[in-house]
Amino acid sequence: MPGFLLHHRHDAADCGIAFTAWRGFDSPLRHGHALGTCRLGGHELWWLVQAATPDGALAQLPPWLAARTRVTRIGEVSIP
Repeated sequence: MPGFLLHHRHDAADCGIAFTAWRGFDSPLRHGHALGTCRLGGHELWWLVQAATPDGALAQLPPWLAARTRVTRIGEVSIP
């Protein structure tokens, strides 16, 4: 299954909304971990997910987050 990097960015004032948006949203990402900079002042979050399509990757996020998230198809590369 294809891999995707989801990169979400929000303003500091919206940090609470970004986390509250998960309440009641069914997702394999819920109660998991993400890389993030919110506690460091950057207000960005990243997830590595698998999905059949970019839309399927975004569907793993609550709508508020998905609307503010960039999707990038990723795969492994060998570093010489």
